[in-house]
Amino acid sequence: MKHLTIDSELFTNNRNKLITNLLPNSIVMLFSPDEYPKNGDQQYKFRQNSNLYHLCGIAQEETILILASIKNQKRFDPMLFVKQIDEKQRIWHGEKHSIEEAKAISGIKDIKWHSEFDKFLNNISDAVENIYYLETPNIISFDNTKSSNCRRLDFIKNKYPNKKYISINSLIQEQRLIKQEIELEFLKKAVAITKDSYYRVLKSLKPNMMEYEIEAEITYEFLKQGANGHAYDPIVASGKNACILHYIENNKICKNGDLLLMDFGADYGYYAADCSRTIPVNGKFTSIQAKYYNAVFDVFEKAKKLYTPGNTINKINAKVEKWMEDEMIKLGLFTTEDVKKQDLENPLFKKYFPHGTAHFIGLDVHDVGTKDTVFKKGMVLSCEPGLYIEDKEIGIRIETDMLVEDEPIDLMADYPVRVEEIEEIMIKD
Repeated sequence: MKHLTIDSELFTNNRNKLITNLLPNSIVMLFSPDEYPKNGDQQYKFRQNSNLYHLCGIAQEETILILASIKNQKRFDPMLFVKQIDEKQRIWHGEKHSIEEAKAISGIKDIKWHSEFDKFLNNISDAVENIYYLETPNIISFDNTKSSNCRRLDFIKNKYPNKKYISINSLIQEQRLIKQEIELEFLKKAVAITKDSYYRVLKSLKPNMMEYEIEAEITYEFLKQGANGHAYDPIVASGKNACILHYIENNKICKNGDLLLMDFGADYGYYAADCSRTIPVNGKFTSIQAKYYNAVFDVFEKAKKLYTPGNTINKINAKVEKWMEDEMIKLGLFTTEDVKKQDLENPLFKKYFPHGTAHFIGLDVHDVGTKDTVFKKGMVLSCEPGLYIEDKEIGIRIETDMLVEDEPIDLMADYPVRVEEIEEIMIKD
């Protein structure tokens, strides 16, 4: 699959949709997040705020986006403020976007340097009644102070106390939920790269390998194919480690006879894949492992059919939890009589299946949307039932990415997932 690029038309359309929902005499201000120092002369890898990226496509630090709806002006063109560097910075850190490059990427004609923002704000303040801002957690920076975004917003509120300040979050989130065609192409590319990394593991996993060796195989395939890297910290958990839901140490031995649970996904062009697979370290499921695995698989196959317009995450969770409870009874983990006597605030199935079945996926692996957001065509969500039995050192999760349609589409339908499919590939090599 060729390298994909996003036409600026996507970002232009996103901005136009947002502007139509603003109150008159309003301005939207979005700021990129801080860079954070890693050591004496290096920063952690920068990651643009997803909402800002959604509206302009600029992935570098010190970016400010301005959108406005001003009465008596038929049009107020969006403005973008980007970082200007001097020669010394260029030598040490390389080029940043020129004015022309920022125009081409974002589709915004009015580009200024970051240092000109305060002057602009002074000039427009009299015409503005409402200031929309991005509500973010009050993250404390490395030196125990507020983030620059929080400080900047505090400064603006103090300087212009008579303005009405409105969170823009809900408006942006609403339009991010339904993926446009080019966004689906990027998601599918991330899924395809993740598939190749999965095959790489299936063909290379052997007893006594370290978990981090498997992580390295995944990372290699991601970077080789042009992904930005991992969409999130990967979980490579063998044996009892698989019962730790967010295990990311990935530093234990993959022992003969154990299962290996992997939760991983590529980030391609800021769009995330999210996959979980559970496979036998030696290439062959034991009869007990296969029985537990197939219990999860049966629920997984039924759950995928639920990703239709009108459904919600909460409705899916309720059905999947009941199905998993039924499977647990069949497996002998507890009885129907036990269920009748259980504490409804702490149901028995939660011991073996403590997490939800679905979350939205997009620019973030846990993307915008709530458990009561009503599904519409074009939304993408995870489907991930699981079963965790600590005393048997077995953790199983099967996860795929689902596109909401009248007939839901499994974006990972060509991944090996059945016991027989997994074993055939692993034993062949």
